[in-house]
Parts: sequence; structure tokens; C-alpha cells
Amino acid sequence: MQFDKTISGRVVTPLKVIDNGCIGIKSGKIAKVDKIKNFSLSINHSDFGNSFIFPGIIDGQTHSGSYLGFKGIESTSRSAICGGITTIVDMPYDNPFPITNIDLLREKIRAIKEFAICDIALYGTVLPGEGISKVGRMIDSGIVAIKVSSIENHPTRFPRIPLNEILSLFDFLSSMNIPLGLHNEDQEIVNDRLSYYREINDNNIFVHSKSRPLTAELGVTAHFLELGALSNAHAHIVHLSHSRGFKIVNNYRNEGFKATGELCVHYLWFDPKIDGEKLGSLMKVNPPIRDGENNSLWKALTDGKVSFVSSDHSSWPLENKNTSSILDAGPGIPGLETLLPCFYTVAKKNKHPKPELITSEFLSERPAKFFGLWPQKGSLNVGSDADFCVFLPKEQVWDSKNANDGLNWSPFDGYKFNGQVSKTFLRGECVWDGKKFLSGKKTGQFIPRGNSNFFDYY
Repeated sequence: MQFDKTISGRVVTPLKVIDNGCIGIKSGKIAKVDKIKNFSLSINHSDFGNSFIFPGIIDGQTHSGSYLGFKGIESTSRSAICGGITTIVDMPYDNPFPITNIDLLREKIRAIKEFAICDIALYGTVLPGEGISKVGRMIDSGIVAIKVSSIENHPTRFPRIPLNEILSLFDFLSSMNIPLGLHNEDQEIVNDRLSYYREINDNNIFVHSKSRPLTAELGVTAHFLELGALSNAHAHIVHLSHSRGFKIVNNYRNEGFKATGELCVHYLWFDPKIDGEKLGSLMKVNPPIRDGENNSLWKALTDGKVSFVSSDHSSWPLENKNTSSILDAGPGIPGLETLLPCFYTVAKKNKHPKPELITSEFLSERPAKFFGLWPQKGSLNVGSDADFCVFLPKEQVWDSKNANDGLNWSPFDGYKFNGQVSKTFLRGECVWDGKKFLSGKKTGQFIPRGNSNFFDYY
């Protein structure tokens, strides 16, 4: 077979790393994966030596439009590509309006065509009081999941959805392969604790966790999972900060219910007792990062209790963090260019015997299967899109001044990672060479949900 392009290196497949491996590419798809000795190399060949060739990373939770609206797609997707991420799954809480109907969804899909550099799949959501009337058309048009919140983060852009309406959504989705995701914090508990800590004027990163206690997170998590279970629908928790949360999710899985929990990479890396004094509001996220949970969360992941790992990238500028009180500082952190090196470093730190394979599994394969993108995305298999990144296993010290997210701040500044992305390919074309973008056009596409079902695999 003649290939349009061949590349060689240490190829990370779902089952093993092929040293001296090679990938043959034809018409933007993977046509062959094997040892290089079994190839007739293309005249357009690139050898990446000791570097790992990962399948394109899929970040299952990003917020491109929270600040800039649809224009934020450009900087978010640019940063994603620089981080080896070829597909993002973008949340619906855009500025000024969340994606709640077919017209707004079509507008966002048009914006993807105009601004996107990486591929993008989309969540949808609902407004309070609107029920399920507009959900079906969004699903028919390709959204991969629905997200709701049990706490009001913004009255119109990120509202609270009452439990009776969440139950109606579960009932509606029960016959479909569509997850209903939850931002999992109890509004009454959080508001009460916030009022208390404002009154006593306590002001440090530890107060953030106290003001949004674990009871607020896990109580509403259990309630949501029970609603999903009794509706026979897929209930998904989009971020769990504590290993007990994954134990609760796993209890439902063991009883045969469609329950999943997602882990954001910062919960594996930071610890307020270690990093809080240095970082302060720079590490503020919701739900908060909990003390002493890094190791137990990693164990939950290796025990198979975590569905996949994401960045929860937030596109807020640094000014959003610079407030007199930690309680007023904006939650969220940039994370697209640190997701892959951070997770890989955590795997190495925990002495995982196959850090490349577990990185590929939780950052590519699992999110692809979860969001219905498999086998088009998520692995280096014949027939899949030729999306991959070249990862050099060379230590780097993260410096957000060099980031490509337009934000140029990060709580990861100064921390050491065990590798760095040197190139990113989308549909067989190198779009980022580690220093510059090689295409003057927008290369991303809207990716609708396909047929893969997470529960067929896990």
C-alpha cells in the first residue's frame, strides 16, 4: 500500500507501546500500524525517535465561551492543539447565553467552523422552567451530552435546575445513549457556609474548601445518582474531588446502574496543605481541591472507578482571581497545555508500570468511548482519524508565559513535568510543530456524537 505519509517513533496503541513503530496515513485516516521494519515508507516520512506517539488527546471538559463567548473557541482550540489535544468536548455555559436550543447550537457550530483549530464536540443544557421541550432537537443535531447544575453559578448563563426538572430529563433520556452530567454542589449548604465565612472575614484558600464542604458535594451527588438509577438513565458527575465520591458512584455501578464519575487532573496534582499558601486563589476551583486526596484519587482511578480524566479548562483572565477575598475570586484554571504532561507525570510519580498506556487510556480512549466518538477518535487503530501528538519524554518546567491560551497564567507555573508535546497532527496533517502553527486556516470541525456506548466497554 502507498501512504500519503508515514511517521515513526514509540507508537502508543491500546494494548502496547510499539518501539520502533510506524503509522501509515492515507486520506487523513490511519491505514497501518506496525513495526517500521514491516513498512514501505512514504517519501513523506518523519521519524520521531525516542518520542512517544500518543493518539490525539480528548479533553472531555472545557469552557471556551465562559468569558469571550464564541470567539473564545479560537484561543481555546489553539491552546488545545499546543497541548496535544485534537478534540475538546465543550461545555454549554457560554457568554452571554448557554446552549439551550437548536438555534444557539447551530450558531455555535457555525462559530466552530469560523474559529476552531482542533475538533470540537458539544454539550447542551436547559433553562429552569423549560423542561425537555428543546432537548430532542439538540440531540438529533449531534450534542454528545447534557449538563445541568444543582447550584446557581450565574442566573442566566449557569443556572440551577430544580430536582423535579432533572428527574424529567432523566426520564426523557432513559431510552437514549446520552449522559446527563451534573455540576455537583448543594446550593443551600454552600450559601449558608459562604455567609458564615464572609461574616467572620476569614480569608485564605482553606476557607474556600470549608465554604463548599464535602457534604455539599457528595450529598447532592448521591441524590442525583439515585434519580438517574431509578429512571434507568446515565447519570454522570462531571467532577469529583474526593475518593469517597468515586466509591459512591461505584456502588451504583456494582448494582447495575448507569453511573459514572469524572476526575479533573488538578485534583491529582495539587494539595491545599502543600500548595495553598503559595498559590492561594490561583488554585481555586469548584468543587474545591481537598487536603490529602492525591493518592486515594489515583487509587480510585487505577481501580477502575474513574470514567476518564479532563482539564475543566476555564478561559477566565487573571484579573478574575485578583480579589480582596478568596470567596470572591473566580473559580477555574487554564489547563489545556498542562493536561497531558501533568497526567503523565502523575502516572510516573505513582510508579505505574505502563505510564504511557494509562495516559492514553484515560485521556484518549475512555473519553472517546464515553462521548460516542469511538472508533473515529481516541486510538491509533486502522480506520481511525489520524489524530496524534508527539510527546518528548524530556523534563520541562512549566512557564505560562509561553502558553498559547491568550491567558498566560497558571497554577502549574514552576512545577516540573516529565515530558512535553513537540508536535500535533490532525487528520494526518501537522498543525503544530512545537513552535508555530503550520496552517493559516482553521482546521477544526464539529464532531457529532456517534454510536459508541461507554457501558459496552467498562
